[in-house]
Amino acid sequence: MKLAIVLSGSQAEINWNALRLANLAMGKGDKVAIFLVGEGVEYEHYNSDQFDIKKQVERFLDAGGEIIACGTCLDLRKQAESAVCPAGRLDDWYRLISESDKVLTF
Repeated sequence: MKLAIVLSGSQAEINWNALRLANLAMGKGDKVAIFLVGEGVEYEHYNSDQFDIKKQVERFLDAGGEIIACGTCLDLRKQAESAVCPAGRLDDWYRLISESDKVLTF
């Protein structure tokens, strides 16, 4: 199955759980892509001992997962893209949605 996950918030626990689900799906053989939009592009800033987002992201990327961040949302926050938050476009978001079997939003 191809799964698209859209992260649009900055709540650490919610994003951590979304990433845990993404990793579980990858472990079951699914192809997973994550699109970051709005406050979701700030997800890596909310890492903590309790919600180790960084660890979940590393595991996800090491397993072949794809993360794309809304370039406009990055620009609005004067945030540079990074390896764990690469800038994309609205076309990328559309592609993920149109090519996926299921889309989950958090």
